[in-house]
Formats: sequence, structure tokens, C-alpha cells
Amino acid sequence: MAARWSSENVVVEFRDAQATAMSVDCLGQRAVLSGRRFLYIVNLDAPNEGHRKISRQSKWDIGAVQWNPHDSYAYYFAASSNQRVDLYKWKEGNGEVCTSLQGHTRVISDLDWAVFEPDLLVTSSVDTYIYIWDIKDTRKPTVSLSAVAGASQVKWNKKNANCLATSHDGDVRIWDKRKPSTAVEYLAAHLSKIHGLDWHPDNEYTLATSSQDNSVRFWDYRQPRKYLNILPCQVPVWKARYTPFSNGLVTVMVPQLRRENSLLLWNVFDLNTPVHTFVGHDDVVLEFQWRKQKEGSKDYQLVTWSRDQTLRMWRIDSQLQRLCANDILDGVEDLIDGISHLPEPDKTLHPQDSEPQHNSGHGDEEALKEDFLNDPLVGEKTDQLGLPQTLQQEFSLINVQIRNVNVEMDAVSRSCTVSVHCGNHRVRMLVMFPVQYPNNAAPSFQFINPTSITASMKAKLLKILKDTSLQKVKRNQSCLEPCLRQLVSWLESVVGTWCISRDP
Repeated sequence: MAARWSSENVVVEFRDAQATAMSVDCLGQRAVLSGRRFLYIVNLDAPNEGHRKISRQSKWDIGAVQWNPHDSYAYYFAASSNQRVDLYKWKEGNGEVCTSLQGHTRVISDLDWAVFEPDLLVTSSVDTYIYIWDIKDTRKPTVSLSAVAGASQVKWNKKNANCLATSHDGDVRIWDKRKPSTAVEYLAAHLSKIHGLDWHPDNEYTLATSSQDNSVRFWDYRQPRKYLNILPCQVPVWKARYTPFSNGLVTVMVPQLRRENSLLLWNVFDLNTPVHTFVGHDDVVLEFQWRKQKEGSKDYQLVTWSRDQTLRMWRIDSQLQRLCANDILDGVEDLIDGISHLPEPDKTLHPQDSEPQHNSGHGDEEALKEDFLNDPLVGEKTDQLGLPQTLQQEFSLINVQIRNVNVEMDAVSRSCTVSVHCGNHRVRMLVMFPVQYPNNAAPSFQFINPTSITASMKAKLLKILKDTSLQKVKRNQSCLEPCLRQLVSWLESVVGTWCISRDP
């Protein structure tokens, strides 16, 4: 083991650990590195010294490990191995298994301590069951959820104590633990396996999924048929998790070459390019977690464990945090916060006041906030992370299930070809997007062969499309999908028949 410090991070090597999982405790004091022969308990204040080992006898690697997130239970952690979960107790420099959870009949894929109830732990397995355990009575699960398909991930909601999510290949199920018989919602999230789930820290309906299909997608599960936004990547994404500050997201990619940088920090309101790349690890990052801030510190620390057998602690200072901020929303919150600290108005009623007068404190604060959020610029930024920031993102967000529309998109040439076959009529159009689009610059629409509608119909349709697009871009909003819907609606109303086939 060796350690070195730089201005940015701490690096500690554990060459003999061969750990496959890592977790940081809720106090930010220690990390556990989980290998087949030993569990290493690392003192994060002095990581190059003072680490301890817990021996384990097993032919199975540890699949998942996690400290209890509650201060009063901070000395407990859970580690899964094959079909069993061992609950460890670490106190005064010694660790031991205090009990085991046995119920699954196939490999346990994931586990997660409850955010609101320190005694509850949920486990998922290939055996298709998700079990919620109460560690006060570990003889059997207190709740059993059956999903028909094996689950690879399970995560408790961070704002709703009864809600949790599981992933099953490319799908996500949302559960209410009070209604265990069936999932309350279902998302067909990806076409390939989901490797990571993370709930938004502040919005109970929003979550991010990372997948083998080279993308991260953002969802509001109340609108399960279409994702809010997408982060397209060149390689599979193992993990994507929200930061504890601003509007950040940290991703772990699967590098095609061993030395490619795989750990990236993003601003979820601008997914064009990462705001920071963490350079240092020589191999895939297996796990990353945030260390609890020290009192009075504005910096955060990101703790990472890599297949290169090094543990690193990265300092995230206020300047880097600001790169993840949404300037418009942050400005609104600062202003509202300032208003809330203004002195209260004089509430003394004068004799002539026959009726209670409007209190200009809280009401005006809410009114001001509403005015700001109704401003077009602010509205653009607050659309639940769903706004495309580039033409490529707009293309990726297009609902390809608009009936009887076929769209061939080319972000490089800033164009797309739209084909609709309605009754006996066929329409094919080339749509070109200027560089300034959508900032008060509308796309152009041109009919191309084979288009079979009459000249007068073409003129009317062009006017509808131009009006629709101008209405959107004047507010700096994207317009392709509204135009497609107008195109289909108008054609169906004119032709008077149901569109039943697509252009090949």
C-alpha cells in the first residue's frame, strides 16, 4: 500500500485487496473495501494508515456492500455474497458478523438500506423476488415483492418512505411497499440492460437510469411512456448518480481502452459536454460515493474505488460546484431568499380598517416566484430536465411513436426527412435547421418526391408548419415534434381517412 497527495486528491493503493465493492459510512469517517478474503476498513481521515481487516471465509465475491445511512446505526453495514446477506457490526476497531439474511434462492444482485427507517434493508435477486427485511427480526422478510423477471438493481426513493424502484433487464418497476402485490408503475426504459438506478435527491417522481445501450435517461414515473431527457454516450454506462449539490450528475463509463477516463461530472441542464473529467484512475471505476462534509466546509469529497486497486478522494470545491448550477433558477432562489429576510410589514390595524388587509409578506414572495417561473427564459430551464439543449438532443427526444410518421434524422447536416402515408396520399418533406435554431430562427420546410397532395394543399400545410415553428422559436423552444403532430392532424382531417401505413 502507498499513498500520495496532490492539490486535488488523495490516492491510496491496496494492491492485495482485490475488492469488488466499496461503501462510505454516513459519518464520512471510514470506507469498507470488500474482497473475497478480507474486508478492509479504511480510516478516511488517515487512509494510508490505520486500516483494519475483517477476515472472511467464502468462495464467493461480495456483490454489494453498504453502510447503514443513519447516524444511530452508523456502525452497521450489509454485504451480499451469493444468496446471503451478512450484517456486520464495526465498533472500537473490531468487526464481526452479527446476523445473516437468508431467503433468496439465486444470487443477490443489489441491496439498499431504507432512507427513512434505519431497521429496513431491501434486497433484489435473480430469483425474481425483492425482499424487505427488518433487522430486528431477520428470520424472514417483512415484505415480499414478486416481479416475474429477475431484478438487477433496487433503490429506495429519497423523498417517499414507501416508494422504491427495481430494474429488470431494460425495464423499471416502481413499487409501494404498502401494496406489495403488484408494481404501481412500469417503465420500458432501455432496450439493453440497466446497470444503474438513482432517485433525484429533491423530486420524489424523478430518477435516472444508466444502461448498456450507451445512454443515461431521466424519467418522471408519472409520465412513463417518454423520458424527460437523455445523455447519449459512446460506451455503456455503469453508473449515473446525482450529486449532493446543485444540479450535477456523476457517471462511470465503460472505457474501450484501459486508460481512457471513465469518471465524469455533468450539469443536468446542459448535457452537451461534461463540466469535469476526473483524471487519475488507470482502470474502470467500480464504485463512487460522497463523503459527508466537515462542519463549516464548502468543499465536497468524492471517494472512488477502481479496478486498478486504488482508492481516491477528489476535492470538489465551490468553483466546480458552480459549474453544475442552473444560473437562472439559482438566481430566483437567491432573490426569494432575500425577500424572505426583509422586515415584516407593519401589521397594525388603523381604526378605519374595517376589513383585514392583504399581508404583503408571504403572498408577494409567492407571487414574485410565480412571475419568475412564468418568465419564458426561466420556464425553459425548469422543464424537469426535459429541454433539449442541442439539435442532436432534440432528435433523440422525438417521440418516434407518433402514428404513421417516419423521421430520418441527421444532426450533422442539421436536417431530417419526414414521411407520412395517409389514405391514398403520401407526403415527404425535407426539414432544414439553421445554426441559430431554436433561438428565434425557424427551420425551413421543403416538399420532396414522392409527394402526392395538390399544390393548394401544399400551400396550406406549409403555412401551418411555418406558423407552428415560428410560434415556438419566438420563445426559443424546439418545434420539430409539434410540427410533426400538426402535419399528421391536418392530413387526417383533410383526407378524411385513417393513416394506416408508413412510408418504407
